[in-house]
Amino acid sequence: MSVKCVEHPLIDHKLSYMRDKNTRPDLFRQLVGEVAMLLAYEVTRDLPLENLSIDTPLETMQAPFLAGKNPCLISILRAGNGLLDGVLQLIPTARVGHVGLYRDPETLIAIEYYFKVPRDLGERLCIVVDPMLATANTAIAAVEKLKQAGAKKIKFLCLLTAPEGVEAFERAHPDIELYTAAIDRQLNDHGYILPGLGDAGDRIFGTQ
Repeated sequence: MSVKCVEHPLIDHKLSYMRDKNTRPDLFRQLVGEVAMLLAYEVTRDLPLENLSIDTPLETMQAPFLAGKNPCLISILRAGNGLLDGVLQLIPTARVGHVGLYRDPETLIAIEYYFKVPRDLGERLCIVVDPMLATANTAIAAVEKLKQAGAKKIKFLCLLTAPEGVEAFERAHPDIELYTAAIDRQLNDHGYILPGLGDAGDRIFGTQ
């Protein structure tokens, strides 16, 4: 697995506001979308291109356009939806799928309750979005479901990771590229990232 921690002053600045416990849900949601879009620039850097003939106001030229089928964004419910809008601003033609998983508070095991994705996953780049990679149990289960559904090229986009989650995800899916804004210090006894930013889903939707 290749872990890419995307370093950029704007990402660091926005992430600092997101970490602040006093940041309001409306601003938090906005920042999540903005950071997701900035990360998506890196995730999509190697999308294939093909040259097509167009007429500029002055002459005809061969111009580069995206080749093949549009990517598919896979949101891990519910917090992943907070990243969708930001990535869709960058790739408005992307298809969207949803994987419903929640983490059992006692065992921290991921439990599935919903799965709806496009049928032709194998012909698209699948970009999985979820704010946090903590224990990685949810991410591991989601990627496994996508592979079973036929996905062949998958990338994972998240805001924060912890070393324990990165290690677990790499063991389970060494073929998947992981893009993140920061790798934090560690997990606490409840599986939360430290210093982290709290429960991303609660902060996105104001359900704290």
